[in-house]
Amino acid sequence: MPELPEVEVIARGLHSTLEGRTVEAVPYADLTRLSEPADTLLPKLPGSTVKRVYRRAKVLLIEMTDGMSLGFHLKMTGRVVHGPMREPDKHDRLFMSLDDGSLLSFADMRKFGYVRSFTPGELEKWEFLCKCGPEPLETTPEVLADRLKDRKSAIKGVLLNQAVVVGIGNIYADEALFRAGIHPETKAHRISRSKAIKLFTEIQAVLKQAIAENGSSIRDYVNASGDAGAFQNNFNVYGRKGEECRICKGTLQAVKVAGRTSTFCPKCQQKR
Repeated sequence: MPELPEVEVIARGLHSTLEGRTVEAVPYADLTRLSEPADTLLPKLPGSTVKRVYRRAKVLLIEMTDGMSLGFHLKMTGRVVHGPMREPDKHDRLFMSLDDGSLLSFADMRKFGYVRSFTPGELEKWEFLCKCGPEPLETTPEVLADRLKDRKSAIKGVLLNQAVVVGIGNIYADEALFRAGIHPETKAHRISRSKAIKLFTEIQAVLKQAIAENGSSIRDYVNASGDAGAFQNNFNVYGRKGEECRICKGTLQAVKVAGRTSTFCPKCQQKR
């Protein structure tokens, strides 16, 4: 699933090419992947001009000059790409043709993703976003550390809880925990404040590095231009079970935490 860095990269790429562009038509739509009736969504799009493209949590948002917004949740395999006009294929869900002859497309191989519209003022009341925690890149490590003190679950599961902090998934939780030297099964409330501050400092660092390197392409992720990311080449632990630790040269192990596979170094991340 695209995490914060991947959605942020897509948002920045789309903003740079879509700002000021006007939707002329909707030449194709898979009506089963819209989260609202087609007869209410599709007529809104032609004539709408893009004001900005941005991200909140793992949701890609396109704000129009008339106040309407479009929200894309990419889920596991969603892609939003801006490029030349083309024919739809079996994974495409929505096409919007623009006033410069280009195409904004939403594709989703596994069909878990969705798109929906918001009238002015409606987005701020969307229950999904109202339940989301703070943005890790817009909050200090000290404030984020305070959110751990009453959490008695394993830290890996806490980091995946979008009500605690948004945008962090399996990849960046594993990588940040390794950098901070924290075992993924450590109970969150037992982590010292100084260690918690270090953890969130490392979370910010790994997220920024991933954004700078165009995100991580494991299977399906591409940016707004259809290009793959490169941060996967720098993974210290994620997906490397049984391989050598880059720091201590020991063997990386994996354990299930909160239903997700967590890869770690038993020497560099000792369980306490």
